[in-house]
Amino acid sequence: MSSTTSLTPKSLFLQQGKARPVILASVVLALAAGGGGYWWYTKKQGEALGTSAEAAPKSGSGSARGGRGGRMGPGGAGGMGQAQPVSVGVVEQRDMRVLLSAIGTMNARATAVVRAKVSGELLKLHFKEGDEVKAGQLLAEIDPRSLAAALAQVQGSLARDQAQLKNAQLDLKRYKDLLAQDSIARQQLDTQEALVRQLQGTVAADQGQVDAAKLQLSYTRITAPISGRLGLRQADLGNVVNPSDTNGLVTITQVRPIDAVFSIPEAHVSTLAEQLRAGKVMPVELWDREQKQVLAKGQLNALDNTIDTTTGTVKAKAAFDNADGRLFVNQFVNVKLQVRQLDQALAVPANAVQNNFVYLVKADGTVTQRKISVGVTDGDYVSVRGELEPGDKVVTDGIDRLREGAKVTVIDSDKVKKVDQAVQDAASQPRGMMRNLTPEQREKVSKMTPEERKEFFQKLRAERGAAGGAAGGAAGGAGGPQGRGGDQPRAPEAQGNGPVSASGSANGSASKDAAAKTQDGKPAASSEQKPQAGAERAEGRGEGRGEGRGEGRGEGRGERPQLTPEQREKLEAMSPEERRAFFQKLRAEREARGEAAPAAGR
Repeated sequence: MSSTTSLTPKSLFLQQGKARPVILASVVLALAAGGGGYWWYTKKQGEALGTSAEAAPKSGSGSARGGRGGRMGPGGAGGMGQAQPVSVGVVEQRDMRVLLSAIGTMNARATAVVRAKVSGELLKLHFKEGDEVKAGQLLAEIDPRSLAAALAQVQGSLARDQAQLKNAQLDLKRYKDLLAQDSIARQQLDTQEALVRQLQGTVAADQGQVDAAKLQLSYTRITAPISGRLGLRQADLGNVVNPSDTNGLVTITQVRPIDAVFSIPEAHVSTLAEQLRAGKVMPVELWDREQKQVLAKGQLNALDNTIDTTTGTVKAKAAFDNADGRLFVNQFVNVKLQVRQLDQALAVPANAVQNNFVYLVKADGTVTQRKISVGVTDGDYVSVRGELEPGDKVVTDGIDRLREGAKVTVIDSDKVKKVDQAVQDAASQPRGMMRNLTPEQREKVSKMTPEERKEFFQKLRAERGAAGGAAGGAAGGAGGPQGRGGDQPRAPEAQGNGPVSASGSANGSASKDAAAKTQDGKPAASSEQKPQAGAERAEGRGEGRGEGRGEGRGEGRGERPQLTPEQREKLEAMSPEERRAFFQKLRAEREARGEAAPAAGR
């Protein structure tokens, strides 16, 4: 018989009835615990948000996280109380030129290919490539001996025929005297007169041959047919030149004055033609490829007589003095032709306009949007129509961080430009390494190419890193405070993120070299790897004590934690010089905005 007692439905019902209060109590306790946890979590989150909101204006993180439409930017709850740094421009009334832009090419006023007119050996060259020459200036000489001999030959024939003519003329005179005495026949006199005329023709032909020989001899001296700039030489000394040579000796282009040829739309042809007929001067400016620098100023000279049906344009030509010789034939230029002028038009800086709106800075330090109508653009200014007055200040830089009613702090744009230029100039020179070079090394570096200079400094860093490791080993053997082999961990400053003194550099190298050894005393890395490690440490320390204190401290402890992930990734790919320049520029921008620089070592 089984010892298990069977359960009847009634007994099961009684047991379930006893268990139900326990289950209900457990559920109530679980709900109470969950509610308390949720209340505690929301309270902590509120305190954390409040703390971060209070700290945001002090650390400047609100401007870093704020952006267009960002929650912590000026468009959200976190940025309305913080003044945004901006640059401003002044609304002015000024004369605005109506400019017609085009793409042009420089053409020479005249071009001449200097060729030899007689065949012969090239003996002398009297010019240098690229020189400016005058018309008639001697350029080269050809061997004249063969032509001089031909001239002497025809001169001899001329002298012989002149002597025969002289004799015939004397005989003619005698025959005339004899005929007067009726001593000779009339026929003999006529025959003598015909002989004189024949000899006169022979002498005239000889004289022509002499003149032709002299002309051929003069061609051995090659002169410039026009004034202009010489190109590259096409023949060398000792070559036999011929009149049939395609390239000739050299090409001369007349570039003072010089012309610019460009195309303009046919819609402006009638207006320009009318102004040309009236004798009105239409100024033309030439700009470089980036349209940042004016190359020359001239005036419209002529229009072509036909319109190109393919493009719907007509060619125009403008003349320029080119006194400084900056313009070259076939040079690409951006052309700006002044069609007319708007007198005393309302104008704002071009970079202040965004989607037909400008941000006007009010007297209380806030900004408001003003809708405008944009007109013509002249340089850095654009003519506008709207609710603006001369003297008003509009935002030119930092527009993307603003919204209606935002507070702003005005920063001098010239100061920012000067700081940027100073940072760029400083970044172009490896200052830390250059200070430690000898005068002989500096002179050698100045003559190197960029690739050779980079290899030189890499080798120099490796050598100094190896020397630093050896000095650190000696210090560690003497029982220095940081020369304890691998037992003493390296400080953050020794890892390239902070200031390091000369002894600290050596001790840090010794610690790393000692830590690389195993327990049985064998080195874990080969000696060839030490110079490279030393070079990496030298770069991380900012190339020495003087550089590391400024850039290393700011990079490793004060500024790097506030960078965006994209800036951090970009920073890792920079060289030490570029990294220093980056943080110098970052500090300069913060000082210009009035923010306190991060304290070193925090």
